[in-house]
Amino acid sequence: MAEKHILHLLSPLKHASPFDVHMALDAGYDAVLPYNNVTLDDITPLVQDAIFSRPPKAGVRTGIFFAGKDALVALDMMEIAKKAMVPPFKVSLFADPAGSFTTAAAMVARAEKLLKSAHGQELSGQRVVVFGATGVVGFASGVIAALNGAAVTLVGHDGVERVAKAAAEISRRFNVSVDAADGSTEARKAALVADAEIVFCAGRAGVQILSAVQIATAQALLVAADVNAVPPSGIEGLDAMADGVPLGAGQARGLGALAIGQTKYQTEFGLFRRMIEAEKPVAFDFRDAFALARELAG
Repeated sequence: MAEKHILHLLSPLKHASPFDVHMALDAGYDAVLPYNNVTLDDITPLVQDAIFSRPPKAGVRTGIFFAGKDALVALDMMEIAKKAMVPPFKVSLFADPAGSFTTAAAMVARAEKLLKSAHGQELSGQRVVVFGATGVVGFASGVIAALNGAAVTLVGHDGVERVAKAAAEISRRFNVSVDAADGSTEARKAALVADAEIVFCAGRAGVQILSAVQIATAQALLVAADVNAVPPSGIEGLDAMADGVPLGAGQARGLGALAIGQTKYQTEFGLFRRMIEAEKPVAFDFRDAFALARELAG
C-alpha cells in the first residue's frame, strides 16, 4: 500500500490558518498536521523527524508548508529546512505565509495581463507604487514586480522609516533595488499615485487607502489593483469583482480583490497539486507562485 500524502503546516503564530488547511486537503493531501508557535530553532528537528520517519522513496509524499504572517521568517524557515535535509532523505517544501506569496503573485500576474491587453505594454520598466507595503502581500508584490523589471516604490502609511527598512532588506536578500516613500498624508498619496503607472493596494481589510479623486487625477495611471475583499475596498469605487473596468476619466483600468482571488486560489491549489504529483521532492516560494500565476492568467 502506498504511503499517504502528509503535509506538516508550520506556523510561528498561535493558530494555523484554516484557509491553508482547507486548500491543502481539497488539493488532495490525506492529512494536514498543524504546528503552532514554531521558532526558527524548531525547524531542523521537525524536518529531520519528518524525513527519517519514511524511506527515501516516500519523501516525495511528505510536504512541509511554512505559514505565519511574516514573509522573511517563512523564507528563513524554508532555508533552514533545506539545510536540514540529509540526502537521500528529502521532502517537499512550500512557503506561502498568510497566503501572501500566492496572493501577490496573482495580483502582479493579473496586472501584467491587463497591462498588455488594455495598453499593449510590458511590466518591465513600469513605475509601480505599492500601498500597504509593510504587510506580507505588499512586500511580496513589490519584490515580484522589481525582480521582473519594474521600478518599485514601497509606501509607508505611517512615514518612511519602516518601508525604508523593508526596501533595504529587499536589496540585501534579492539583489534588486526598490524605493521607499512617505504616504502618511492624502497629499503625499495623491502625488505618488499621480507619478505611477501601476498601483497595488495591499492594506488592511476594510480600510480605504485611495480616494476616487486621487485615482481620477492620476493621468499616467494604467492599472490599479486592490486585494482587500472586505468593504470598503482599498480603492474607492473599485468593485471586488472588477476585472479591467475603467477607473476615473483617464486610461486607468481596475482589478478587484475577488477577480485577483480567483487566480490566487488556483495558484495555491496548483502548487499543492504539483507537490502531490511530483516524482521527486520540490521547493516552492513566491517565484514559483508567480510563474504559475502567469500561466493561469494567460
